[in-house]
Amino acid sequence: MELRWIVLLWLPAASLAQTSSLISVMENSELDLERDFAARIPAVESSYGQTINIQSLPFQRKESSNINKEMCSRLEKSKISAVLDMAWGGWIRGRRTANQLGLPYYRVDTSNHPFIKAISDFLSQSQVVDAVFVFNTKEELDQCMYYIIMYSELRISGAWLKSSDSLNKIRDLKPRPANVVLFGSKDTILSGLVELENRDIIKRDSYFNLVFTDFADEETVSSDVSSFFPGNMTSKIFTMSSSTCCSLLKKSGGTCNCNKPVMNMFLESAGEVIGSAVSILNGDSSTSVELQWNCASNLTPNVRESLDKQVKQFSLDNGILCMMDTNNVTLLTAPVNININLLSNKRLSKIGSWEAVRGFQSAPGYQVSSIRRFFRVGVVLGKPWAWIEEEEPDKQINPKNLRANQKNKGLVGYTIDLLEQLAEKMKFDYEIVVASDNKYGNRKENGEWTGIMGDLIRGDIDISVASLIMTTEREEYIDFVTPYFDQSGISILLREKYTERNMFKFLLVLKDEVWFGILGSVVVVILLLWLLDKWSPYSYVNNREAYPEGAREFTFGECVWFGLTSLTPQGGGECPKSLSARVLVAAYWLFIVLMLATFTANLAALLTVERMQTTVQSLEELARQSQVNYTALEGSPTMEYFKNMAGAEDALYKKWKEMTLNSTSEQTKFRVWDYPIREQYSHIYNVIQMVGPPKNEEDGYKRVRESLSGDFAFIHDASEVKYQYYTNCEFLEIGEQFAEQPLAVAVQEGSSLVKEISQEILALQKDRFFERVHSKFWDIGQRSACPVMNDNEGITLESLGGIFLTTLVGLVLSVIMLAYEVYTEKKEENSGKVTPAGFLSKQNLKDDGFYRDMYNRDLKNGSQITRNSSGTYGGNVIRVGSKHKLSDIS
Repeated sequence: MELRWIVLLWLPAASLAQTSSLISVMENSELDLERDFAARIPAVESSYGQTINIQSLPFQRKESSNINKEMCSRLEKSKISAVLDMAWGGWIRGRRTANQLGLPYYRVDTSNHPFIKAISDFLSQSQVVDAVFVFNTKEELDQCMYYIIMYSELRISGAWLKSSDSLNKIRDLKPRPANVVLFGSKDTILSGLVELENRDIIKRDSYFNLVFTDFADEETVSSDVSSFFPGNMTSKIFTMSSSTCCSLLKKSGGTCNCNKPVMNMFLESAGEVIGSAVSILNGDSSTSVELQWNCASNLTPNVRESLDKQVKQFSLDNGILCMMDTNNVTLLTAPVNININLLSNKRLSKIGSWEAVRGFQSAPGYQVSSIRRFFRVGVVLGKPWAWIEEEEPDKQINPKNLRANQKNKGLVGYTIDLLEQLAEKMKFDYEIVVASDNKYGNRKENGEWTGIMGDLIRGDIDISVASLIMTTEREEYIDFVTPYFDQSGISILLREKYTERNMFKFLLVLKDEVWFGILGSVVVVILLLWLLDKWSPYSYVNNREAYPEGAREFTFGECVWFGLTSLTPQGGGECPKSLSARVLVAAYWLFIVLMLATFTANLAALLTVERMQTTVQSLEELARQSQVNYTALEGSPTMEYFKNMAGAEDALYKKWKEMTLNSTSEQTKFRVWDYPIREQYSHIYNVIQMVGPPKNEEDGYKRVRESLSGDFAFIHDASEVKYQYYTNCEFLEIGEQFAEQPLAVAVQEGSSLVKEISQEILALQKDRFFERVHSKFWDIGQRSACPVMNDNEGITLESLGGIFLTTLVGLVLSVIMLAYEVYTEKKEENSGKVTPAGFLSKQNLKDDGFYRDMYNRDLKNGSQITRNSSGTYGGNVIRVGSKHKLSDIS
């Protein structure tokens, strides 16, 4: 301030003929820069014989309206040639006032915006969307924020080296920053790297950019900083080219040495440019821009164009840049040209350059690649969320079997598909990290969390895409994004009762002793029938004269045939002639009728009862019965649910007991014999504790699978139960799911990723991505390929296949007997002997008188001798087979 007053008081003392006045609007914290701006003013005054008066107007944005009034007051009181806007990012209200009046108005960029624009352009080329900017002071960060807010699409987090708190906040960022930019002089950057290293911010998975704002030699600085990036770690070095120094020194080339900061040198040149431009115009009254202005007037003198032309010309002569900014205001800025090099293994390689006008230009042969963010993403192994596809079933959810050299470590599943979509949409790389102990996690008594919850809270992972249920307890420690799985509750998994497959199931209708009794009865009836027919004086054998037309002779073979055929509805054929044998047959038929009725009824009852057998159908039925044991996964939300519900029931019981026993309460209202609420969940929780919870899901599924009688149930997450039901034909899903809660991606508490991931989840929902991936892993069509395991939907061939097999055996035997008969017939024709089966040969039939009479009788009728036709031959009783036709005898 002292120097400013010296300038104001000393310059008028020169007694020069003409005075040119300028209003300088400058940030309150940078008033000392006016000294650099005025450094060459005395030389300009001497050259043009004029006095240049600079009126400082300290600027604070919250006082913008009052500062505008102060400027208007000065414009009315004295003549002003131009207003110099040195505020960071420009002064909006002052610009509008100047445009209204036609007052010459120039922005002089005193901030670090050229360097911010350079790194912003480079990161945008690399498709980076967020980064951490670290400066030496808070003022430098404030300057940066004006540019980022108004002109850049980057999302940044800022810190400054002189504040340990701000550096600690960078260290604790969630997720850890992937792109870090450090600004400053050589000494500032070296000390900054030490601070970042001490806070463990320099990581192998981070991209570091070092922007040197002084005229540091790139070879020197690369040697100094290489120790911070050992091995394969890389960093990008931004240094000003020597052309910047030469331009400010007004040299056309060669080696230029600049010992001052670039911004100080630029302000000296800018002061010379503005001072020279107004001095030339104000030296002639016809071109003078030194006017008195009235903010209330709408008059707009046309003096801006002539002064702009002079300013552009002098800017060109002095090596600074003069251009129009986005608001069509003339902007004077430093001619910053930056070389960009890649530091890798202590060696530099040029990757491009940056100029204020042309922007970033890549070096020949260098291909700009996307600098993607990097996140550590946690998962919990389990079907259908994430499992190792190429491993054996019992090894697919064992973290020890992960394949580090394969994509996604060999994992597939619902959450892996979701992770790939998020990585593609949000443009980040990731490393999959299996949760500690491969569990979702619970809070210990000391307050610490286990599993993937603990990993998130400790910062070991940045994102969890596991099927994590949103609970109020978890939301106190981590942040959930928009749910991707609306409702997933709890369901019951049970094995379908195993029924042994028996092709002769119809034989199970009666016990073995009953079947043996029936067989014995048939044998006894056959023997008695043979004996009765043989010994009864009234049988056909012993009384042939009474039956001249012939009758059936009950030989032992005929008795066997009669006994067997009587078991069928077809009947046994012609009955015996004796009364005793007929009584036996009548009793036998009554026995057969009763046994057939009993067999039919029991067969129907057996099949009906099997089809009517049902298991438990709901959680309430499961709690009421005692035949089916059940359990839940240890440490799972399901176990926590039953524990909490049991605790709620216990609390309600204590409250009810207190109400009923409290003498001060109205006891008549609560005087009941029984507790009115059934303690269902307490019973379920006790049974689970008694049975013993499994350590992991596969153990629970295994116990259900090994329960062949269907007397063990696993209560688990409904989405996982449904997947097992669709993919395993042995399992049944019982009842409707309950205790429904959404599943969501989780991030660390306070993470900046919440909004971004939520937006991508909503976009995926709009694109019906979740519907497609849901049908991929929960395909009910897989269930239709399961074989029928019982007769609930109809009697299967496996149940009654024995009947068909019996018929097939009969068919095979008949074919064998046919072959035997043909063989016997051929042999009989060749030998002329009686066949072994007891049938007469054709020659014997001709010689027998009995059959000759039958032959003469049947010849007239053209009939065939029946199976029951019989006669004697050689003193023996013989019978004629049904295949013999007397008309065939010649």
